[in-house]
Amino acid sequence: MSQPLEGIRVLELGNLIAGPFCGMLLGDMGADVIKIERPPRGDQTRAFPPMINAESASFAVLNRNKRSLVLDLKQQQARDIVHALVAKSDVFLENNRPGALESIGLGPAQVRAINPKIVYVSASGFGQTGPYRRRAGVNLIVEAFSGALSISGLPGEIPMRSGIQSADIFGALFAAYAALSGLISVLRDKGGRIADVSLVESSIAAAAWETAGFLATGVVPERIGHQHRVNTPYQIFETQDGRYLAIGAPNDELFRRLMHALGLERYLTDARFATYVLRKQNEPDLLGVVSPAIRERSADDLEAVLMEAGVPCSRVNNFQEVFANPHIRARNVVQEVNHPRMGTTRAVRNPVLFDRNGPSIRRPAPLLGEHSAEILRELGYGAAQIESFSKAGAVLLAN
Repeated sequence: MSQPLEGIRVLELGNLIAGPFCGMLLGDMGADVIKIERPPRGDQTRAFPPMINAESASFAVLNRNKRSLVLDLKQQQARDIVHALVAKSDVFLENNRPGALESIGLGPAQVRAINPKIVYVSASGFGQTGPYRRRAGVNLIVEAFSGALSISGLPGEIPMRSGIQSADIFGALFAAYAALSGLISVLRDKGGRIADVSLVESSIAAAAWETAGFLATGVVPERIGHQHRVNTPYQIFETQDGRYLAIGAPNDELFRRLMHALGLERYLTDARFATYVLRKQNEPDLLGVVSPAIRERSADDLEAVLMEAGVPCSRVNNFQEVFANPHIRARNVVQEVNHPRMGTTRAVRNPVLFDRNGPSIRRPAPLLGEHSAEILRELGYGAAQIESFSKAGAVLLAN
């Protein structure tokens, strides 16, 4: 039995997050991901802290299940090696500045001239076309441009950026979706595809409530802090012990359960709160009733009561609490990975669970150039030729 993508080869010319995270997802599912890096230091993330024995923990997270091949793509010999790999690969994944790879003969048309069935996926800040195609698009700038920051934070205050790299991750997920869709197209004899994934457009697409509301009404969504755009009560509340509890009651039955759990049953007959729509219209009044009752309870006690009542809720956990949680432990979310320099490390497994042969961490993130010689041998190059490439600087071999 094999994993879903076993036998699929992916060439990744990725850097930082969006491309590498996409490549990691494909590798987790069994694809042979060859990460092509540039000398002398490779992916920029290799230098990101925290460092363990001179290896980046951030790089290790994003680049498991890959092999590292270091090529100086300014040299024709190195480009010839990529061309040889293209002929034997299924997916070409890159997140360079638009136009950068065309200038060295590795653009989509040039790659597909070698292998018409290959799926070519480009992830970039603003996309491959349009007046901003060459504009720098790192995560924060994409969040700002796409509107995501405009709706984050408290009303009247400076916008609050997300605590995670949301634009990069959204882009990576859509890139993986594009790669898999393209592979299915090839499988069904519909030919390879060229996919243009914009991180800006990925973030816009993820803002489902906000874009739907604006496009339907023309009303510009504003920052609403901890509240929800259409539901109430549905936000973060402070509890008696200074903790924070997220509570959501987005329908009449859940609202009824919440009010009973808080000892506020008398308000269930209040005309202001009789329906979903009325509760939102009278949200300040409702929060004026609910918030004081929540502040009288500790987070742990109230969470237990609400869970028993079937009301969606959770304490706002930090990551120490997340990884200590019995549910997360029971599902083996954290797994041990043995790295040749970092030693035994811990990593978050792929969140997809299959009934059999699902995603796995088969190999740690590669050392820089760790697999250069191995991959060249697979292409049929002999030891003397590999040594020649190395001396010429076209290929960097692992130390």
